[in-house]
Amino acid sequence: MNSDMETKNSKPRIIISGGGTGGHIFPAVSIANAIKELRPDAEILFVGAEGRMEMQRVPDAGYKIIGLPVAGFDRKHLWKNFAVLMKLARSQWKARRIIKQFRPQVAVGVGGYASGPTLKTAGMMGVPTLIQEQNSYAGVTNKLLAKKACKICVAYEGMEKFFPAEKIIMTGNPVRQNLFGHSVSREEAVRYFSLDPSKKTILILGGSLGARTINRTLTAGLDIIRQNPDIQFIWQTGKIYIDQVRDVITTAVGEAVHHPHINAIPNLYVTDFIKDMANAYAAADLVISRAGAGSISEFCLLHKPVILVPSPNVAEDHQTKNALALVDKDAAIYVKDVEAQEKLLPVALATVKDSGKLKELSNNIAKLALPDSATIIAKEVLKLIK
Repeated sequence: MNSDMETKNSKPRIIISGGGTGGHIFPAVSIANAIKELRPDAEILFVGAEGRMEMQRVPDAGYKIIGLPVAGFDRKHLWKNFAVLMKLARSQWKARRIIKQFRPQVAVGVGGYASGPTLKTAGMMGVPTLIQEQNSYAGVTNKLLAKKACKICVAYEGMEKFFPAEKIIMTGNPVRQNLFGHSVSREEAVRYFSLDPSKKTILILGGSLGARTINRTLTAGLDIIRQNPDIQFIWQTGKIYIDQVRDVITTAVGEAVHHPHINAIPNLYVTDFIKDMANAYAAADLVISRAGAGSISEFCLLHKPVILVPSPNVAEDHQTKNALALVDKDAAIYVKDVEAQEKLLPVALATVKDSGKLKELSNNIAKLALPDSATIIAKEVLKLIK
């Protein structure tokens, strides 16, 4: 680094790297916003993966981003990994150029493809690094980066299994800031979806892209939904599945579905994407979701009773481990992906009708909430500036 190393009084320059899914991008942007609140003069540069979601979402949030030509390892077709290694080498070379030009005082990694080459290169060039591990089971990239990292921010207990204990700081996961600070009542929120506030409401979340098993379970369970008119369902299918779901409903009820409301099933609201998640959470008496770390942190902070259906298609099966960390504390209900079609709707209906169970789940998940995570991490980032 330059000998005329800037002092703490000059503008902090920080690189934040990672992405790939909404689960990595929301926390990254939350950390950047928190740094800006503490130091409005901070210069923040994001480094992402070309062609991934962050290349659009980060500029939308008002930050500059540079993409690396990095790709994930193909676990099924190992022969394809030669190209992956070539991209990795090119990414490290590009990361080196970015670091030389931007001269960051700290580099932050939030997980996802780009954080590997960016933080490895930053560490080799003498830039202090901080990594944020969202899951209860550490990913391969973060385990490798931990050796050089100055600080490791985590959201679950027992992470010294993966990282040096002296580097670990329990901060929790930063979440989407627009979910909080709303004083919307449950009644107003239910009416926002043109549903009936006197009825219990289940919110079904497929994630930003959609969850195949959850969607299939609901399409197969349309009769069960119709047989329980006293329970309402707000169903977010994800963009990939909305047309398929609408076709199934059209076939089942003989009515073309173009809007979230279906005349033949008045207790169902179905959409590909919910823009106003604050209202969706406020309306929900019970949530059905995958077990991504970011979603779980939101449920904890909002005290939401939840049924978790972990995705089996993720590295190190980390979603099951996330779910079990809550189940061990009676803070969530767990339904296996392979058993969802048979068990999910019966379990959800029994739970939402049991006020005592909902209260117990809400109280227990609230105990796991770690508020102000983004601000705590931002302070740790700024402390690393020499």
